[in-house]
Amino acid sequence: MFLSDTDIAAAVEDGSITIRDFDRARLQPASYDVLLGNKFVVTDPHTAQAIDPVNAVYPKTREVDVPDGEAFVLHPRATVLGTLKDFVGSEKYLIQISGKSSLARIGLVVHNTAGIINPGHYLHITLELANFNIVPIILRPGMAIAQLTFSKLSSPITQSYAQTGRFNGDNWKKNFNPDKK
Repeated sequence: MFLSDTDIAAAVEDGSITIRDFDRARLQPASYDVLLGNKFVVTDPHTAQAIDPVNAVYPKTREVDVPDGEAFVLHPRATVLGTLKDFVGSEKYLIQISGKSSLARIGLVVHNTAGIINPGHYLHITLELANFNIVPIILRPGMAIAQLTFSKLSSPITQSYAQTGRFNGDNWKKNFNPDKK
């Protein structure tokens, strides 16, 4: 079952959902709009003949930091990684990220396959941005880029994502300051 706007706001208030910086204006009836961050990871296509995941052959990448108020141009058929400005997580709910229909209609995909954030994972979600249009798409830090839905689990979890060894959940707690902007 997905949480309604009322349930999302209550869960943020009681601390069972973390959204930094929460803004009630971004609540939708059953989702929450999240904003594009400033960091993008782009691929240098000339550094590998092909990608070979089995043999760990990947092209080189570089990080691009786009200041607020400036634009990032996502060219046709290009795929880049981006981040959210929002810091999110929950121990209690499964979080799913989906594209916004207005952006999907212009050919923007915000995630290819990694759309689930497990309980216990707190992060600035990485976006898998792809342009399926035939013209470039202008992306701007701070724009509404995607939406999150929150699902109740059928029973309490026996281990959080932090306990799987892929993520140290104590790190976010040490560095998380809800008053920090």
